[in-house]
Amino acid sequence: MEINQLKSIIEATLFAAGRPVTMKELILNLEITQEDIENIIASMQEDYKEQNRGIELIKINESYQLCTKKELHDFICPVLDKRSKPNLSNAALETLSIIAYNSRITRAEIEAIRGVSADACVYKLLEYGLVEEAGKTDLPGKPMSYQTTNDFLRMFGYSSLEELPELPRYRLDENKQIVIDELIDLEQEENKEIETDEITVKETNQSELEEMEAPLPEREEA
Repeated sequence: MEINQLKSIIEATLFAAGRPVTMKELILNLEITQEDIENIIASMQEDYKEQNRGIELIKINESYQLCTKKELHDFICPVLDKRSKPNLSNAALETLSIIAYNSRITRAEIEAIRGVSADACVYKLLEYGLVEEAGKTDLPGKPMSYQTTNDFLRMFGYSSLEELPELPRYRLDENKQIVIDELIDLEQEENKEIETDEITVKETNQSELEEMEAPLPEREEA
């Protein structure tokens, strides 16, 4: 099949599905290699960008989905959905970040990190579909664990959790307080630069003083 026909088939499949379609499903449907599908989808993504389309083709883990562009949300929701856009508090965002960086984390572990109850935040995130239950753990009492969903990736524009920003290096001091090593390194580097500048200034001042000293008068011969 020609590439334009393959593009049409992929677009129609994703549109009709209305959900993320896995790479395996596309391979079985089109009977072409994964590399060919990836190249075709990359070309489709460029087409949507160049043509300034109202939709975009996104990757979520090992699946693909057609979505409306997020910047058009305010124009779409009044027509199709009267619900307001999810409004997450700082506490909910903090809880969501903890779950994103620690898949299959329990509520007790979240509360140990935050230092406060996480019940309300977890319920809110479950309601919005940003996190989901990931099964019970082997810890005493078999507590439930949580992980982020594909809706989380879609909302924040990530293809997978591997794209999350890298966390700063940290350690605990003698008071069990978090110490950010990267900030310490930066402060030490800045202090070192200041010391170097001070040494340079001192050397410059000393050089200027030596130049300003009057030469000793020559001895007159008897």
